[in-house]
Amino acid sequence: MATPHSLRAPEVFGEQPAAGAPDSAPSASSAASTSSRGSGVSGTPASSKPEQKSEQKLGPTGRPLREIPEPPPLDRHGPARVLAMCNQKGGVGKTTSTINLGASLAEYGRKVLLVDFDPQGALSVGLGVQPHELDQTVYNAVMESSINVRDILHKTSIDGIDLLPSNIDLSAAEVQLVAEVGREHSLMRVLRPLIAEYDFVLVDCQPSLGLLTVNALTAADGVIIPLECEFFSLRGVALLMDTIDKVRERLNPSLDIIGILATMFDPRTLHSKEVISRVVEAFGDTVFDTVINRTVRFPETTVAGEPITTWAPKSVGATAYRQLAREVIRR
Repeated sequence: MATPHSLRAPEVFGEQPAAGAPDSAPSASSAASTSSRGSGVSGTPASSKPEQKSEQKLGPTGRPLREIPEPPPLDRHGPARVLAMCNQKGGVGKTTSTINLGASLAEYGRKVLLVDFDPQGALSVGLGVQPHELDQTVYNAVMESSINVRDILHKTSIDGIDLLPSNIDLSAAEVQLVAEVGREHSLMRVLRPLIAEYDFVLVDCQPSLGLLTVNALTAADGVIIPLECEFFSLRGVALLMDTIDKVRERLNPSLDIIGILATMFDPRTLHSKEVISRVVEAFGDTVFDTVINRTVRFPETTVAGEPITTWAPKSVGATAYRQLAREVIRR
């Protein structure tokens, strides 16, 4: 584990003098003499030498910050990349990240479909839809082949984003699908007619590694893993990676891990810094440069029923999700 001293960035705390170096600076006369000898020309000022470039600024992950330009506009839409937001631990920011990443992608001209695949229906609520008032949801599309998925689509208040909503009915699918032939491919069958119409499909998974999550991984091209900057969340990643490997081996050979997203980061605490250091050490460039800080703005957006990019467009959270969208598009 990183010690407190190892987390000290050179640009913040300054470089330490080399072992055996004198504590006092050389005198002005000796400095001038050294400058003259080094230049080969008497009286040439030291400032004529080319200045060394300053060190790159480090981001929260401990790596140099990389600027990613805004993605170019599209002249047409589709076919979509299907990305599953997955972590079996609850409360790590899956739903918040699904909503705000989707809204940020839409700001860059991408057409986005959000799929609420959690019986709690939090994604639907976060977009202003009341799940208990719905007659048909993604559950009906999964369990009834006669249902046209377009009849379930909801236009959201955000331009470029549509929603496949969910409610508590979806919890029954976990049991009912067990007896179905090809049960792991049920969500893929539902999404197939829509792929050509969108640029991204984001699936908000339930906090478990059950059959619904396996369906999402089977239908997905890639996985984004929101990871709370807390050690209990870190411990569960190995189990999730094992599930992803099994799905890749048995059901979906093209499944890839798009990235690990550090969420609920508190830059004031050593604990958050230690966790993110361990994650970067273990997974390297798989970890997104973007880090989502803990802020009261996100609970506010849930009550408002809209993403942070419209609720507080100039906030740190909105800026972070726009940066994440650029990373996702680039990857």
